[in-house]
Amino acid sequence: MHMPPRTDQEPILASSSALLWQRLAPERWPLPLDAWPAGTSLVGGAVRDGLLNRLGETPDLDLVVPCDGIALAKGWAKRHGGTCVVLDPERQIARLVIQGWTIDVARQEGGSLEADLGRRDFTINAIALPLSQGDGSTADGGMAAALVDPTGGLRHLEQGQVVAVQEANLRDDPLRLLRGVRLATELNFELEAQSRHWIGRLAPLLGDVAGERVLAELEKLAAAPLGHRGLLDCLQLGLLEPWATEPRGQAALGGLDGASATARGLTPEEQTLALPLARLVCLLDQPGLMALRSSRRLQQRIHTLRLWLDRTGWGQDPASPQGHQHNVLTEEEQLQFHQDLEADLPAMALFLPEEDAQRALARWRNPNDPLCHPRPPIDGEALQKELGLAPGKQLGALLRHLTLERAFGRLPEPVARKTILEAARSWLEEPQNRRRD
Repeated sequence: MHMPPRTDQEPILASSSALLWQRLAPERWPLPLDAWPAGTSLVGGAVRDGLLNRLGETPDLDLVVPCDGIALAKGWAKRHGGTCVVLDPERQIARLVIQGWTIDVARQEGGSLEADLGRRDFTINAIALPLSQGDGSTADGGMAAALVDPTGGLRHLEQGQVVAVQEANLRDDPLRLLRGVRLATELNFELEAQSRHWIGRLAPLLGDVAGERVLAELEKLAAAPLGHRGLLDCLQLGLLEPWATEPRGQAALGGLDGASATARGLTPEEQTLALPLARLVCLLDQPGLMALRSSRRLQQRIHTLRLWLDRTGWGQDPASPQGHQHNVLTEEEQLQFHQDLEADLPAMALFLPEEDAQRALARWRNPNDPLCHPRPPIDGEALQKELGLAPGKQLGALLRHLTLERAFGRLPEPVARKTILEAARSWLEEPQNRRRD
């Protein structure tokens, strides 16, 4: 995969450190450049994204310092009101969160900055920008520090390639195997052949990484615009074998892209939320999620979606002709469907035929739609007071009945309180409804 050319802005790759500094805008950073000790360098994602002109408003900053990174971060947190979190005591790495920025501070490894960069994962992450050179300025007051690039990362940025520094570095932290695929996917770069070979060969090591770390990478990958391709690449490389044991949904994964979502009527905002979830639904079942130590909330969302996909034709191609799922569900099942998926209908819509998805979303976007957002037309306390009912199963069943009547238009909006109570009394008079407790 290669990044498409962009013609609507400055050249993608910064041609000079001066242009890179302009993009990094250090005057906006929460700490001034001269606050850091001599020999400090900016490395990693901020340098890479600055060179590619894809920095966000508050990019994460990774700094290599020639001293104890933990002590430095703690001192700045104490003096400037930030929060310091120790990430790796042995390697003296700490995270400083201050004024909405995240700054990772690490002690330089090895005898030089070049040696430190040589221990990193991929060459495009192994480019450093010293915060100062000498006194940190030139005659015209501009920054003139030269980039340090011992592994050829600049060349690989120009070529649109993700290249591992060396196989041993991937072995040292197997999460880097997954990160390489994510970087290639996010940047729309090609995963270089030798690096790809190493990743596939070392894939079994990923199973030894803490599940939380793996899931965090998978969630980032699923959220990328081309995340469906990246996840399929992970499957091909064998990276997900310990967790992605469900083959049925993987056939649908390739169709979960932006074009398909747009054709089904999802807005960009809806796609941002729905596509990552739908992609994970295709890969992970309950045991896989538990092994990855996911949150209970994510487990519940994916479990619920998978249940309804099973009920309505799981594993079918999203573009294949099939009836709307409501054509094969009873009214009671339709009500339960919308109660279960009220927050995640856009993700479900990605698996529906285009016209059916568009109709479903049009109704779902109306917060007052009685089926897509089912609510009883009266609360339980009012029914207890008006009809002398006690709390219990009978009251719950009555509320469910009234919700169903409202959802399917038999209590048309706006419905008078008198009409609701008449419908409730009529239901209570049915012999099968008189005792529920």
